[in-house]
Amino acid sequence: MESEPSSSNIELREAKEQEFETIGSLMVDVYSNLKGFFDPEEQPKYFQMLQNVGELTKQSHTKLFVAIVKDQIAGAVIYFSDMSVYGSGGTATQIKNASGFRLLAVNPTFRGQGIGKFLINACIGQAKADGNQRMIIHTTEAMKVA
Repeated sequence: MESEPSSSNIELREAKEQEFETIGSLMVDVYSNLKGFFDPEEQPKYFQMLQNVGELTKQSHTKLFVAIVKDQIAGAVIYFSDMSVYGSGGTATQIKNASGFRLLAVNPTFRGQGIGKFLINACIGQAKADGNQRMIIHTTEAMKVA
């Protein structure tokens, strides 16, 4: 069993366009395997959004962060510096002076090694750098495992 990578062994950066397809496939895999989460046949548009997650970076105030360990994509998350582009529906898009993240996925090979926490902390750090004092997340009952 591999030991947990330290944060010094994890590279954080914005995803490169040539990685978008791989990250999208990772997100589809992770979300389609969440116990109690709807499946691709029930919500095809949602899973299409996951597969094309890189497209979200075309809107302003949006970054796709990726965690790299040993030259492999260990996880990814979408970060929003302005909640008006958050896209989850509900009242979240009306919150001012806040950042948000959603669509966090960790490669099963790297689960239990702190990758999710690393990505969340990166979003918090980016929110502070963006001058926002609040962080908004969207979750559901099926995402308790995260």
